Amino acid sequence: MRHPLKRSAILAAALFATLLTATPSQAAAGQLAAAATPPLLWDAVADLPVRTENRQGYQRTSFRHWIDADRDGCNTRAEVLLDEAIEPPQVSARCTLTGGLWYSYYDDVTVDQASALDVDHLVPLAEAWDSGAYDWTAQQRQDYANDLSAPYHLVAVTARSNRSKADQDPADWLPPYESARCRYIKEWTAVKVSWGLTVDTREKEALSDIAQGCPNEPLPLPDEAR
Repeated sequence: MRHPLKRSAILAAALFATLLTATPSQAAAGQLAAAATPPLLWDAVADLPVRTENRQGYQRTSFRHWIDADRDGCNTRAEVLLDEAIEPPQVSARCTLTGGLWYSYYDDVTVDQASALDVDHLVPLAEAWDSGAYDWTAQQRQDYANDLSAPYHLVAVTARSNRSKADQDPADWLPPYESARCRYIKEWTAVKVSWGLTVDTREKEALSDIAQGCPNEPLPLPDEAR
């Protein structure tokens, strides 16, 4: 399971490997995890760098997932499901999940079957590519696709809501459950900041507009538990 100590060990190894080959902006983003004072939401949104998106060359297979980083028999998807279960499922020897209960915060739905859930990259893989990951190494993209360092980076949600979202950013898609939207854009911004990703003009405008109606709270950082 994605217990805090195990998660920290996986994160430390992945972050070290990533920073060895990181660009200066990515290295700075990695250091953000250790920041004593995380930025406030409004400031963090205002400081997001604006760049034109670059989809050229994107393939989903450029982001290898789901992997079993700690070789315990459960891949990244299963680790997220185990960590987010509000009633834990039974786990077979091959990490098949039976029973359990989950809450999909995008649409305010409770789900009692793991097969009815998708594990969503909060900032989709295609969006990450557009926003800077096109210039990453294969290892960095794998680290991003399987990032267990932050409980908001990967989130278990209903398949319906995830497929409605697809690869859209907040200018074109927000959680249908309105009470979830401040959480969503706060966590979206945290992923963008932590991974040194940029935003396009429409995305920046949408984030700014929504953030102004949300509490101006510190961003969650990668080493924080939900």
